[in-house]
Amino acid sequence: MFGLFKKKKKSVELFAVCNGTFKSIEKVNDTVFADKIMGDGFAVSPTTGKVDVYSPIKGKVLSIFPTKHAITFETEEGIEGLVHMGIDTVALKGDGFVVDVKEGQKIDQNTRLAQMDVDFITTQDKDCDIIVVFTNLDNKKVAINQMGDVKKSQPIGSIEL
Repeated sequence: MFGLFKKKKKSVELFAVCNGTFKSIEKVNDTVFADKIMGDGFAVSPTTGKVDVYSPIKGKVLSIFPTKHAITFETEEGIEGLVHMGIDTVALKGDGFVVDVKEGQKIDQNTRLAQMDVDFITTQDKDCDIIVVFTNLDNKKVAINQMGDVKKSQPIGSIEL
């Protein structure tokens, strides 16, 4: 009789960080991310112009890189990760990025983390993919259920706990 009620698995919901096209992390043009050296995740290729970048999770901001191209976060469940805006964009020393959050700030899928000037970054010969990587999954899997075009804050998958 007690077997009728199975404990529901808990998961962390994941959201698209901007309007654009979903991209598997394995397809990102940087082997550190594509080979999952830092962890599993996903990417979104943004549209052109000034792109608003939103939080992929509910949680808080841990740190903001001085070059404004990357923001680390922690989910409410303790999973840590990184939103990395562009590839090799650290060389831009903050140009092309405006950060809207502070360290320690609570965030969710409706929180704009930053604005990224895709047109400017493209003129600097940098890739504009926005990469989300989870760094302490401990054998947990990222499950994505959305492909193709995505809209900011749209649910795209989860991490089963």
